[in-house]
Amino acid sequence: MITLNAYKETFESALKNTISTSAPKTLYIPINYILGLGGKRLRPILTLLSADIFGNNHSKAIYAALAVEIFHNFTLMHDDIMDSAPLRRGLATVHKKWNVNTAILSGDAMMIHAYLALENYEGSLYRKLNRLFSKTAIDVCKGQQYDLDFETKSEVSEAEYLEMIRLKTAVLVGCSLKMGALIGGGNDTNLKDLYDFGVLLGTAFQIQDDYLDAYGNPESFGKQFAGDIIENKKTILYHKAMENGSSKEKTALTQWFSNQIKGKDVADKINAVKLLFDKTGASESSKALVSKYTEAAFKKLDSLDISIENKVLFKTFGINLMERKF
Repeated sequence: MITLNAYKETFESALKNTISTSAPKTLYIPINYILGLGGKRLRPILTLLSADIFGNNHSKAIYAALAVEIFHNFTLMHDDIMDSAPLRRGLATVHKKWNVNTAILSGDAMMIHAYLALENYEGSLYRKLNRLFSKTAIDVCKGQQYDLDFETKSEVSEAEYLEMIRLKTAVLVGCSLKMGALIGGGNDTNLKDLYDFGVLLGTAFQIQDDYLDAYGNPESFGKQFAGDIIENKKTILYHKAMENGSSKEKTALTQWFSNQIKGKDVADKINAVKLLFDKTGASESSKALVSKYTEAAFKKLDSLDISIENKVLFKTFGINLMERKF
């Protein structure tokens, strides 16, 4: 077993040699650009870690790790287009640095490269990995569509929101873990519990991400500060404010989220909405929900048929993730 940083270094080395730089360079340069922006690499790290825990063979899981990370960055590239996002990891998004057409086509090529990575496996293992990966990919697309729908939908329940982030974000975390365990030879019970651990942890991660969008340090967050408020995204903060607020507070919040505000008035909107989040207790309620899902994820580790030391590894990863130590 190696350290989490060592898994990351191993993966980064493999990633550098994966994507072509051949002609046309206008297709591949944007791909290498977004992959080179870095990031936590939490999904490929989880794939390598689970492959080691269940089969002591993380090197065999490199191609699966590449598949999940390339696919993840493809979704980010297209997500940025849909959100008109100017920044990704603190730098210009692909559609801003080049143009929308380039971002669409390079993104499409990335998804194909993700599937090509899985072709390094054979027989029943390939079929299992491909089936899991394809189901996850369509789930992510469903989640993204729900996210888009919610921007213009007048009523969105908290349950609908949680299902959206489960599909859009959390299932890929579960998939990453399960793919590694499949390669390592984990049994069906372990595969299910590990997948559930990943989905719960991914849900906690996304709720925290929504919180940090409004309350994180703009210099370290890496994306447009308060982008969710600007784009009228009804995140968990919005739902908790609507659940706990007075009639006056809920009316004010609804009004702020019913208009697209541009220019110098954006700062006023951000400040007003954050004040409502604070006054209604939405900010604290959201942090409590992060803890709830994190603890539920850790509870899933109890039923895994692995050593206590390996359970601690998974839990340590989860703690580091929630504390943004990647």
